[in-house]
Amino acid sequence: MKQLKKKAQRFTINDLGTIAIALVVAAVILGLGGTILEKIQSTQTTNATAFNATGFGLDGINAMAEFIPTIAIVAVAAIVIGIILVFFGRQR
Repeated sequence: MKQLKKKAQRFTINDLGTIAIALVVAAVILGLGGTILEKIQSTQTTNATAFNATGFGLDGINAMAEFIPTIAIVAVAAIVIGIILVFFGRQR
């Protein structure tokens, strides 16, 4: 049981900066990927295989980008809950 406690990771308020940077990087990558696919698709013939493939890529990027706010809320909630548990779990 002691080994399990040693391996457990605790989040602190300092981890918010790292998580924020990771979310910004993810948003930039998704944005650039969408822009590139849109530019490529505009040069292709409509209803061709390549046109459809880039369209599916744009749909996929859009679906992933919709989850960024949810991921941010879950990450912040996990840190806040971790801080609360550490605070109330202290021995007096």
